[in-house]
Amino acid sequence: MVEKRPIDKLTIKGFKSLQDVELELGRLNVLIGPNGAGKSNLVSYFDMLGYMAERRIHYWTGKRAGANRLLTFGAKRTPQMSSKITIGKSFYEFTLEHTVDDRFVFIRDYLQVEDGDESHHHSTGGGHLESINLPRASSNDYPFVKCFYESISSVRVYHLNDTSDSARVNLTGQLHDNQLLRRDASNLAAYLYMLGQAHEDIYDQIVKTVRLAIPFLDNFVLEPEALNTNSIMLKWRHKSFDYEFLPSQLSDGSLRFICLVTALLQPDPPSTIIIDEPELGLHPYAIHLLGALFRSASQRMQVIVATQSTQLLDEFSVDDLIVVELEDGVSVFKRLKESDFDVWLQDFSVGELWDKNVLGGGVP
Repeated sequence: MVEKRPIDKLTIKGFKSLQDVELELGRLNVLIGPNGAGKSNLVSYFDMLGYMAERRIHYWTGKRAGANRLLTFGAKRTPQMSSKITIGKSFYEFTLEHTVDDRFVFIRDYLQVEDGDESHHHSTGGGHLESINLPRASSNDYPFVKCFYESISSVRVYHLNDTSDSARVNLTGQLHDNQLLRRDASNLAAYLYMLGQAHEDIYDQIVKTVRLAIPFLDNFVLEPEALNTNSIMLKWRHKSFDYEFLPSQLSDGSLRFICLVTALLQPDPPSTIIIDEPELGLHPYAIHLLGALFRSASQRMQVIVATQSTQLLDEFSVDDLIVVELEDGVSVFKRLKESDFDVWLQDFSVGELWDKNVLGGGVP
């Protein structure tokens, strides 16, 4: 298995409200700030990065109504966006330019990977619609080059807010779609089935954790459908009834919690996991459990969470927090230091300091 490493430093210029951002990242990063400050724009950037590694940025841009809407104040004012992702002494750097047909074209695509005395760097000329050097690293013979590619390509943004009856997580899925948990957890049933077969200890841990917040749940019923053995649905059994319930018979918060627990306990985690407002619809006790899960997961992967919940903030230290504020229409990121709030923390929790706007990032 190729090693995956967290991102150490991130520079973004010209992407949505992220006009000029330089950010140091740790193992656990909790974004706080008012609505519209730019937290979700950073999440969107990581979403784009994942598609870039798959050579699908053209598709991603089209789904978001074109490149013009992705540039700070539009293409007329900001014709380019650029970024640099640093992992240790290695980095990937790219610049995207707006085209007349409202797409992006690469004008810089540079990869430099360092490992002790060895160094590999690749640069290509401009004019291509997809990254060349980042995907190229996946087939490189040097393990440390592949490590860099896996570290970026495995960055995963989870969009788990849609738990409506028509959401794919509530519908029948394909049994063979079980290699990794998809961004929207649409293959949750197939993935849990795989864990039950190949990682029984992890599966049992997921079930036990879910029961802490959903005590009436006995277990999942994960069996291929009788008339189509390649189809499976996330059914479950109540402790008090001998009856198989459908996923849509769980509350939105319960289903979302199951998705979150599975993502955070997966046996082959991504290098970095990003989740926006995970607290939506959750009971306060479930939020408490979620905080513990995030802290534990940060030992195995880099965690980036954007939240508005004072209860969730109480699960973290001030050193974990990054305040996001909007100044003159652009996002400003500031990492906090717990030592700056020692006096306040003698009498108040982290969540209370956020609520009182002592940490910054509150509504003016």
